[in-house]
Amino acid sequence: MINYEESKYGQVAEDNFLKGYNCSQAVFLAFRDLYEMDEVTAARLSSSFGGGMGRLREVCGAVSGMFMAAGLLYGYDTPGANSQKADHYQRIQELAKIYEEENGSIVCRDLLGLTQKRQEPVPEERTKEYYKKRPCPKLVRMAAAIMEAYIAEHPLPSR
Repeated sequence: MINYEESKYGQVAEDNFLKGYNCSQAVFLAFRDLYEMDEVTAARLSSSFGGGMGRLREVCGAVSGMFMAAGLLYGYDTPGANSQKADHYQRIQELAKIYEEENGSIVCRDLLGLTQKRQEPVPEERTKEYYKKRPCPKLVRMAAAIMEAYIAEHPLPSR
């Protein structure tokens, strides 16, 4: 069982979100100590996935950030590497399953109780009321904690 409250990376991800990073950035940036990428590049790379991919309310940005971290830490980089591709897709499906079992979905609009797929591209201002109706701080903490637990059980490959 994953202890979300005691997760080091979960806390960093939640802090990142509360600073103003989107959900994907918050999770992806939490793992910067494990990969070689400067903060600006990491933030830009993960910036498109917030709000369920640019507020399209598709795959949760926290999940996308978790997948991006998994890709950098465990992914493959050789065209036609079918065995490595299958192994990595297995890993991604495993991470998604854990998140979905905890939350019922990996889709942003489902997690937020929305029926509309696309929303205006302008994000809501983050006020006290915003945080009262959005589970996003908890979700970014959870995604990062799931990735942290995965790393603890599966040592990082040497590069």
